[in-house]
Amino acid sequence: MPFVFGKGFFVTGSDSFATPGESQGDIDTTVPHSARIWNYWLGGKDNYPIDQMIGNQVRDTYPDIVFAAQASRHYLARAVRHLVAEAGVRQFLDVGTGLPTADNTHEIAQRLAPECRIAYVDNDPLVLVHANALLASTPEGSCDYIDADLRDPDAILAAAARTLDFDRPIALILNGIMGHVADTGEAHGIVRRLLDGLPSGSYLSLSDGTDTSEATVQAHDEYNESGAVPYNLRGPEEIAGFFDGLDLVEPGVVPFTEWRPDPDPFGSPQEIDGYGGVGRKP
Repeated sequence: MPFVFGKGFFVTGSDSFATPGESQGDIDTTVPHSARIWNYWLGGKDNYPIDQMIGNQVRDTYPDIVFAAQASRHYLARAVRHLVAEAGVRQFLDVGTGLPTADNTHEIAQRLAPECRIAYVDNDPLVLVHANALLASTPEGSCDYIDADLRDPDAILAAAARTLDFDRPIALILNGIMGHVADTGEAHGIVRRLLDGLPSGSYLSLSDGTDTSEATVQAHDEYNESGAVPYNLRGPEEIAGFFDGLDLVEPGVVPFTEWRPDPDPFGSPQEIDGYGGVGRKP
């Protein structure tokens, strides 16, 4: 079952930044927007007919795409729960925030430990419009929104310091976002620079779509031709490369439906073409 693309939140160019219900002005809402398509698949309301049309086209070809979107979200929840409950992490740097939906990183973390602090990062004005929803922290903890680009890790780290204590471990969350950097060497370099800025004992949780089936690649190519922001699939070994130098948490870098799945009375989790993992910085 194909995993077509990531969240699509670091966007430029023709993607529309208008929000349903707002004055559209000169915004072209006839152009699909990756974050809104993802929002549509997750059952959200922050999308336009063009986003629904593209989302439906993909779903008509691969009906399980909605499951893929949900599976990615569930992986994020399991990873955050592990980091809080088992690893003792209380700080999160979530790069590629996207549109708010159920169980955002801070909600999962603060449900277990209300004192958790979260810095969200995105550079999409559409997400900025919804930032207030992300900033609804518990009184004991803190949330912040950073307007910065994935390709500027130094700016991200500098801005995160206003919310996070860099003398204590921080979990870096990169969920469905690194595919927006086409060059694998550059993508690995960005992740390495972000990790270099974090203290020992910090963690990386990363997941992305993979090119592990011909059907996935074909569906992905069709999506990239829709006018939304391109997303680049990688092989599992390239995903694993993001964790070089880290101590992997069991079961390692695996299809993310297989990463510490919740008990399922119906048997093994459904496989998708997306890999993820969690690693600890020594």
